[in-house]
Amino acid sequence: MKNTLLNNHGVALILVLLMISIIIAITIQFTITTRSELYESADLRDSIKLLYIAKSGFNMSEALLYEDDKDVDSFHDDWAKLVLLSAQSSILFDKGHFQLNIADESGKIQINTLITNNEYNDRIKEMLLRLLNLPEFNLEEPEARDIVDAIKDWIDEDDETTEFGAENAYYQGLEQPYQCKNGKLDCLEELLMIKGITRDLFYGTVESPGIADFLTLYGEGKININTASTVILKVLNPEITEEMVSDMDEYRKNDDNNLTDISWYKNVTGMATISIDPELITTKSNVFKIVSTGYFDNMTKTVTGIVDRTNADAIKILSWRVD
Repeated sequence: MKNTLLNNHGVALILVLLMISIIIAITIQFTITTRSELYESADLRDSIKLLYIAKSGFNMSEALLYEDDKDVDSFHDDWAKLVLLSAQSSILFDKGHFQLNIADESGKIQINTLITNNEYNDRIKEMLLRLLNLPEFNLEEPEARDIVDAIKDWIDEDDETTEFGAENAYYQGLEQPYQCKNGKLDCLEELLMIKGITRDLFYGTVESPGIADFLTLYGEGKININTASTVILKVLNPEITEEMVSDMDEYRKNDDNNLTDISWYKNVTGMATISIDPELITTKSNVFKIVSTGYFDNMTKTVTGIVDRTNADAIKILSWRVD
């Protein structure tokens, strides 16, 4: 009888310990789940705040462009001087701020204008060739010409191969075949599908820039000489030297110089005899790239968009991306 009683006590103890273990496990799991849900709710709340901080910066950039003098665009405009505005944005938010950058798309080569009616636009072709032949991109001249021909074939509407370019027969013969576009580019990354364009050439490397920095989908072909990068200034005319580019850049950054006339570059030392095709350059811009990055605690979120202000009544968003 005594042994039976001891055995019953032992079983009861085991059952009690087991129940306690189950209760503890359930409690711990409930606590973990509750905390997880609280953290997720907090993260969602902060993510929404972060997005609206970035959007606020984007909207402010649109307002700057809308109010800007549209008769001439240069680095002297308010949209090009955003360091102070970005620094002061912290007063608008609790523990948050934004960082802004506006780039003039008219300061880049407008790649979709490479052809007109299935034929080369010679002005754009020659400028693109000069760009690819710069030492920064480490291409041989035949490689550069092949790439330009391949871009033409990708954009034009026919299926006739341009010299050493590539049409549907080439792309269908790849290990993972796909169709040749035979139409305008919808995004710059589409260039990576074109024969000869590698990721290093497109995005750049530690040692060299990528061609993506100097190309755009938007515009009618004219380069804003006031806002183009020094790389683009260099390819406007084959006679322009590194020293001339440096002097041009210094001249256009001087507040005292008038940049409304497209021929202002002739006032630069040593450039009186240089002629840039007037059909290739302008001093006005309508399409801009806005990058607004929101900061909140240790998190960031970036809103990127291309906007067009051709319409005097409103800014039109051409593309939009949230990273």
